[in-house]
Amino acid sequence: MNGPAGPPAPDDLPRSPSGRVPQWVIDEAAGRSAGPPVVRDGVPGRRRGRVGGRRRVRVAGTRRARAVAPSSTAPSTRSASRWSTVVAVLVLAALLGGTWVVQSGRLPEVLAWAGAPEPAPTTVRNPNAPAPGAGAASTPLGTPAPLPATSASFAYVALQDDRATPVAYDPCRPIHYVTRPDAAPEGGQQLITDAVARISQATGLRFVDDGTTTEAPSPQREPYQLERYGDRWAPVLFSWSSPREDATVAGFVAGAAGSVHVSLADGPEVFVTGQVMLDAPQLAEASTHPGGDAIARSIVLHEVGHLVGLQHVEDTTQIMYPEAQEGVTELGSGDLTGLAALGRGACVPEL
Repeated sequence: MNGPAGPPAPDDLPRSPSGRVPQWVIDEAAGRSAGPPVVRDGVPGRRRGRVGGRRRVRVAGTRRARAVAPSSTAPSTRSASRWSTVVAVLVLAALLGGTWVVQSGRLPEVLAWAGAPEPAPTTVRNPNAPAPGAGAASTPLGTPAPLPATSASFAYVALQDDRATPVAYDPCRPIHYVTRPDAAPEGGQQLITDAVARISQATGLRFVDDGTTTEAPSPQREPYQLERYGDRWAPVLFSWSSPREDATVAGFVAGAAGSVHVSLADGPEVFVTGQVMLDAPQLAEASTHPGGDAIARSIVLHEVGHLVGLQHVEDTTQIMYPEAQEGVTELGSGDLTGLAALGRGACVPEL
C-alpha cells in the first residue's frame, strides 16, 4: 500500500538552467517558504503570509484587538465609569442645594456672600400705558413768558390733592398733537397752529405737530393707542366736526376740549393727552361776517386754554369767558396768570 505522497525527491524537482535546484523550490516543497523572494529596490526581502502551510486572511472591516497597558492619557473603562459617577453625584448635589437656597429665601444672602451684583428689581409693565419716561427730558423744555400784569380772573379745570396746585401737563416732555382735517374750513389748520403757538408762549409748554390722522373724536378715546401711535401716550387730537357727527357741538357750542390726567400711587396728577373738537360749519359761517376771523381765532384759543387746564371764568374781558365777546380776541391778564402757573407743573418721568 502506498502511503501519502510526500515532498518530491530532489531528483524530481525542477532545476535552474545551471543545473542547480533553486533553494526556494526545495523550501517550497518542504513547506518552509511561500515562493521566491520579493525584491524591493534591488534588496531581497521576506514575503510574509504563509505560516506552516496556512494563509493568514484579514477580513475587510475587522481588526484584531491588542491589549494596551492603561496610561494617564487613556483611562481604563473602570476608571471612566468611576469619574462619571462622581460627576453625576456632584451635579445632583448642586441641583438639590440650589433648589433649597431658592425655596428657603436665602438666594440674596448667597449672592451677596459670593460677591455677585445685586439683581435689579423687576417691574410689571402696565399694558394700558407706555414705557415710563417716553420722550421725557431732565428739565422743563421752556418757561412761561413774563407777565405784564397779574390777575385773579382765572380758574383751573382740576386741582391736586392739596386743593391749590393745578393739574397740568408735564413741562419736561413735549405735547404731541395730530389733526383730523375732514371738513376743515378754509384756513382751519392755520387757526389751530396760531392758537397752539400762543398757548405755548404763555405756558412755556412745547407742542409738536405730528401731522394728520384718520382717528375720529370720541368721549371714550383711549389715552394709550399702541397700534396707531406707537409706545407713547396718544397725541392730542384736534378734529373738525359738526352737530350731525357729534351732538357735543350742537346749538351755539362752537367747540369743546379737555384732557385726561393720570398719576402714580404717590405722585401728582398729570395731563397726558386730550381732545379739541371744533364745529367746522359754525366757524366757517362766522368767518363770513365782519370781524368773524378774529372771533374764530378767539374760539380756538379758548378751547386750547381748556386743553391745558383753564376753566371758565365770569370775567367778560378774559378769553376763558364762556361766550365769545366782540373785541376780546387776545389772552387777558387773568388768562395769562393761570397759564403761567400751568406751565410750571411737575415733571414726572415715571409716567
